[in-house]
Amino acid sequence: MAERGALANVSVVVIGRNEGQRLRNCLESIRGVGCGALYVDSGSTDGSAELARATGVGVLELDMSVPFTAARARNAGFRQSQEEGARTAYVQFVDADCELAEGWLLEAASFLDANPRVATVCGRLREKYPERSVYNMLCDIEWQAPAGEARACGGIAMIRAAAFESVGGFRADLIAGEEPELCVRLRAAGWRIHRLGGEMALHDAGMSRFGQWWTRTLRTGYAFAQAVHLHGAAPERHGVRESASAWLWGLAIPAAVLGVAWMWGGWALALLLVYPLQIVRLALRGGLTPGQNWRRAGFLMLGKFPEVLGQMKFLFHRYLSGHSRLIEYK
Repeated sequence: MAERGALANVSVVVIGRNEGQRLRNCLESIRGVGCGALYVDSGSTDGSAELARATGVGVLELDMSVPFTAARARNAGFRQSQEEGARTAYVQFVDADCELAEGWLLEAASFLDANPRVATVCGRLREKYPERSVYNMLCDIEWQAPAGEARACGGIAMIRAAAFESVGGFRADLIAGEEPELCVRLRAAGWRIHRLGGEMALHDAGMSRFGQWWTRTLRTGYAFAQAVHLHGAAPERHGVRESASAWLWGLAIPAAVLGVAWMWGGWALALLLVYPLQIVRLALRGGLTPGQNWRRAGFLMLGKFPEVLGQMKFLFHRYLSGHSRLIEYK
């Protein structure tokens, strides 16, 4: 009963599009925990909204005439969750392809209660089926981060409603990287971000094809360029290091090899040895199993190419086409 009382101050906002069984699993993970839940649907065609209604969860279907983004969905869900019924102090955002861990909501809410300057808190996010593909495994590795104060968190996190409102929520026009961008503004306003060591959620990436990984990594590159555009200046320099790394390995080095090929001929290709050497360096520095270290290192280097393409895509959208579109890997 005490747990239910504590969670009465928490609302859950689930966002999704065409997640099917994953959405069902997500809603099952929050059923009966003692807090209100709302599902925000971004134009699903698989009956997701009807599925959510059948479980007794409130449903908000976004206007399809306005471009969908995860940021827009979370903002809309936050507003409706605070308008309907009793206003809550904390809102847990979760994507429909995730399942919240038992006990997480109480742990996160208790931490925010005890730390009034912390705006948002996240925990350990794990991939549900890391053994099914190397791409799922890479996701699981990506989410391994130390507990403690952090500069940013992902989209699955609990946030203090007052802090969220004080900075205007997510930027609804961002198609990627909206979570760390929000955290930049929260920290600038004097709020803190914290990561707990406990289990927060399982994520079902469902990536089994190289093309899915490529598209997801391209979206990451898009987010890097976007970050630099918005907050790349000192002292924040948000995304600058990641963006520069992608340009160096994904474009500058290959361009340099082509540039000297007219002088050196085939010997210029020897410069490409810098790539396997970098893979070796990254693998030897890894703290995982040997197999995971080598695969992670190889994909980190390969990922520089879709990352730089993603940055080019951002520049095209920003300066030539004037609009952006979702980059979806599922």
